[in-house]
Amino acid sequence: MTNMIRLAIQKSGRLSEDSLNLIRECGISFLSSTYKLKTEATNFPLEILFLRDDDIPGYVQDGVADLGIVGQNVLIEAGLPALEVETLGFSKCRLSLAVPRGAEYNGVGDLAGKNIATSYPEILGRYLAGEGVKAQLHTISGSVEIAPSIGLADAICDIVSSGSTLLGNGLREVETVFRSEAVLIANQNLSAEKQELLDQLRFRMQAVRRARRNKYIILNAPVAALDQVKALLPGIKSPTVTKLAEEGWVSVQSVVNEDDFWHVTDQLKAVGAEGLLVLPIEKMIA
Repeated sequence: MTNMIRLAIQKSGRLSEDSLNLIRECGISFLSSTYKLKTEATNFPLEILFLRDDDIPGYVQDGVADLGIVGQNVLIEAGLPALEVETLGFSKCRLSLAVPRGAEYNGVGDLAGKNIATSYPEILGRYLAGEGVKAQLHTISGSVEIAPSIGLADAICDIVSSGSTLLGNGLREVETVFRSEAVLIANQNLSAEKQELLDQLRFRMQAVRRARRNKYIILNAPVAALDQVKALLPGIKSPTVTKLAEEGWVSVQSVVNEDDFWHVTDQLKAVGAEGLLVLPIEKMIA
């Protein structure tokens, strides 16, 4: 395919798995292997490159790859926020400061003059400057959590998901410096053909994300409560209402946001709704 677009993703890890799952949910088929550094889709003009996450923003900036999926933390640390075109809603984490569990800590001001180990000196430096704190930053590329126990640093700043790694290394989280999630990035000089492919890919990703955030709900309700039910379940445009064989009752079909689901369900039951059936949505086109 002459008008193929190249997408770079992390070659291993949770972000890689989540990225590949999103591509598959977009209806794009491809063969993947732990030994291959690139693969081509069989039903969409897409080539996937498997790279180190730290390299992806630079590859996209330089046009080696047209697109990339990377954590916002990596993108901001590389100084290339302008490449971001779409937040993807997965691989959420935070960049946090942590100190030894037994250390006294009353606020970020306590870190003034201290040694802090991190893989994100740019993000941390801007955060500390904003707080008016001057500290010594030691940039290391991995195993940041070990730094306090070997005397390299008084504190660390690293990516946190569950916090279990910090606990396992005798540390406690004290400040959130930056919140991150996966983002789609793109070269800013795409050809018209590649821009069209990017638009198609974003359209599919957005449909998948809407589906993940919503549930399809079917219920029975008394006609007398229909206005209340419709107010609780406005749907995309309006709910579908069908008369039941039993006089005075209707079936209502609509869409409800995942975050509101349990609260709305309690309200629906309170106005007389019965037989609620909840189904996942595979794709949702607005």
